[in-house]
Amino acid sequence: MLIDSHCHLNYKGLVESQDQVLERARESGVRGFLNISTRQREWADIVATADREKDVWASVGIHPHEADEHADLGEAVLLEAAAHPRVIGIGETGLDYFYDHSDRQVQQDLFRVHIRVARETGLPLIVHTRDAEDDTTRIIEEEMGKGAFPALIHCFTASAPFAAKMLELGLSISLSGIVTFKNAKDLQAIAAELPEDRLLVETDAPFLAPVPHRGKTCEPAFVADTCGFVSDLRGTSKEALADITGANFFRLFNKASL
Repeated sequence: MLIDSHCHLNYKGLVESQDQVLERARESGVRGFLNISTRQREWADIVATADREKDVWASVGIHPHEADEHADLGEAVLLEAAAHPRVIGIGETGLDYFYDHSDRQVQQDLFRVHIRVARETGLPLIVHTRDAEDDTTRIIEEEMGKGAFPALIHCFTASAPFAAKMLELGLSISLSGIVTFKNAKDLQAIAAELPEDRLLVETDAPFLAPVPHRGKTCEPAFVADTCGFVSDLRGTSKEALADITGANFFRLFNKASL
């Protein structure tokens, strides 16, 4: 069962024709969509979409780019939002040192808030990390030492040693359309070797359209292209990989059901 494990259906580029976007994805074989939040003001709309569409689920969280605007966000607010029956994940959260849109210490503090909520609720933590492997590893390792929590690295583009460390810590890894890019040879090598039971696929729509759609607004339908590309890397069929990654999604996001 093909699932887009990370998309932004309420972002500009998709929200204007959300019904048609979802229908095109369903026609391409996509059976479920995790609609990701990045700012508190989005939560109500994202949850409303999940309430309206039985194959769409929601997450609640603050993207590291938005950390400065949410520096005072407490666990109680996240816990209340996460209690909604259509909310199945916490995030996206994490660290982004490439753009540094928010203070790094604020990013780290807010990351830990999300981790505590993931631990308390049992909902998977959806981690964004860019140019921040050392601090991401340090924080996850420290927090796992206080009590385990489910988590995945979304839109993985980091190094092989980082992938190995995240797998060692129990995380799953999700691949986006970046893996199809011509210059993504290192990522393709990692994708070919990831453990079968830790692998998910996503679009991160409306961003990062895979080959052969580069230059277009990315849509959840395109997760089929990413799945097909990764299946070729791994020497299996697209259908088999869709079933594997779909099963992994439901095992990780075990609050989700169709």
